[in-house]
Amino acid sequence: MTTPTLSHASVTTQANVYFDGKCVSHSLTLADGSKKSVGVILPATLTFNTGAAEIMECVGGACEYKLAGSSDWVKSSPGEKFSVPANSNFEIRVAAGEAAYHYICHFA
Repeated sequence: MTTPTLSHASVTTQANVYFDGKCVSHSLTLADGSKKSVGVILPATLTFNTGAAEIMECVGGACEYKLAGSSDWVKSSPGEKFSVPANSNFEIRVAAGEAAYHYICHFA
């Protein structure tokens, strides 16, 4: 099930803009202190590095991702999640002509 809302959150209003605007997100801190970001990735192939472990939740559009050390691209659609270990990286791609990938990144 896709997370429809995040209640009781403090939102950083200044956007995080990466890869010449191909990824734009906003940082959130929930009342319990947990950190998240919500954003979109436009058609592109991008590589992200992680500090903390992450769970990427698709809330709209779709993407394919490839975790560090893997040669397999895996599709992620609305309602699906994938986990990325701490101190690692992953590639993510949204095909040209496809809708933007809308996500919630849950930080561990």
